[in-house]
Amino acid sequence: MCGVVGIVGRGPVNQTLYDALTVLQHRGQDAAGIMTAQDRRFHLRKANGLVREVFQARHMLRLEGDMGIGHCRYPTAGGPSAAEAQPLYTNSPFGIGLAHNGNLTNSRTLSELIYRSDRRHLNTTSDSEVVLNVFAHELSRAAGVKAQPEDIFRAVAAVHKRCRGAYAVVAMIAGHGLVAFRDPYGIRPLVLGQRNVDNGPEYMIASESVALNVLDFELLRDVAPGEAIYIERDGRLHAQEVAVTSKLVPCIFEYVYLARPDSMMNGASVYQVRLQMGASLGAKILRERPNHDIDVVIPIPETSRTSALPLAQMLGVPLREGFVKNRYVGRTFIMPGQEERQRSVRRKLNAIDLEFRDKNVLLIDDSIVRGTTSRKIVEMARRAGARRVYFASAAPPVRYPNVYGIDMPAASELIAHDRTNAEIEAYIGADWLVYQDLADLSTAVRAGHPGLHEFEDSCFSGRYITGDVSEGYLAELAAERAEANKWIRARAELTDVLNDI
Repeated sequence: MCGVVGIVGRGPVNQTLYDALTVLQHRGQDAAGIMTAQDRRFHLRKANGLVREVFQARHMLRLEGDMGIGHCRYPTAGGPSAAEAQPLYTNSPFGIGLAHNGNLTNSRTLSELIYRSDRRHLNTTSDSEVVLNVFAHELSRAAGVKAQPEDIFRAVAAVHKRCRGAYAVVAMIAGHGLVAFRDPYGIRPLVLGQRNVDNGPEYMIASESVALNVLDFELLRDVAPGEAIYIERDGRLHAQEVAVTSKLVPCIFEYVYLARPDSMMNGASVYQVRLQMGASLGAKILRERPNHDIDVVIPIPETSRTSALPLAQMLGVPLREGFVKNRYVGRTFIMPGQEERQRSVRRKLNAIDLEFRDKNVLLIDDSIVRGTTSRKIVEMARRAGARRVYFASAAPPVRYPNVYGIDMPAASELIAHDRTNAEIEAYIGADWLVYQDLADLSTAVRAGHPGLHEFEDSCFSGRYITGDVSEGYLAELAAERAEANKWIRARAELTDVLNDI
């Protein structure tokens, strides 16, 4: 999960790109970057850290130009280093900068082909660099001295033939314009917007519509699965569906946790979906415990708040804010490393004893992934004086790895993998645990957009729609994950030592 944005403007775009990335910050907190184009010259600033940390006034002044792309990174492939930060760049053909959200499932095979057949060098382990070099190679084959729209469409069509997995891409070609495309399943989101100014239209492409709204761009539509969009420097827009076959199968976890509630995604309101999730979960609780003794519903900030309201209404009990969140601690799900997630939970939340004391409390969270956060929150509720602590997950059990751009690469890290509800309940210390049903979650999304029929729900179902995910592939990912965790733990231990000196 990352955030991407691209803009073709009628004046300087550096501030607009910065503002868009701050709105998309929830999609990645590891690194950020902006690349702008001034005539045929690119200007780049990227580094590890939050958007506000990476860009200072001196950096913004150097980001000149009326076209640009931006990225906020959450690493799922490659390491947490500045070299992996995006946008990435290659100088041939023409000069191309690229930002990517998603994860390729055949990046190893492509890396070998890029070196042996395409004669191109990869400088990082990032699959985003693989996408960049595949696109660059195919564009060099398709284009002459100047790339025409049909050349770009042929290049993107070739990318679709070679790349497997999930990818939503914005790319910038020096002296030409902005390119955007989405994988043939549309797994990761991408939207197109327009803003009219005195000297003509400006266009923005972003991961979520909220970035358009905040900057007064009108949401035109989602970029279609398998579609390529090319916006020339003068504002002429070209669009064509270039994949041989395409079908919209969006990631359902975007609606559960990843996206902001004020976004429209694949035609459905994320806010409306989460309201329906809460209502359906409330109906399930009433079916299973019609004579429940719940005194209060307390959401775990922030994502579950929207679902908590209709849940409380269905149960006929009050909704209370029992936890105060420190807004200066990042989202624990996307922090790099399990130890960092565990350390941050207590710093992130503090319980209001008055709302827990001598009450039977139903806590609701958007999902339960690793279980460590849920366990600590249940402990906090008990210390605050709760008589009984029940726990509701607005999502189904997360039982399988996700390979399409979400940090769930090893089944061994998932609390629900090979465990029963009773075992999970005991692990987190709850008196009762209830999960959303997958069918109800799918219905909630379809209620917002009846045209959505199928979803990428592999973390719940174990079904991988690209058809190329084997047990061997998952085992390799798990091994790589274990090795990466060793590096992260070593880095954390070194940091602790240095802090004590």
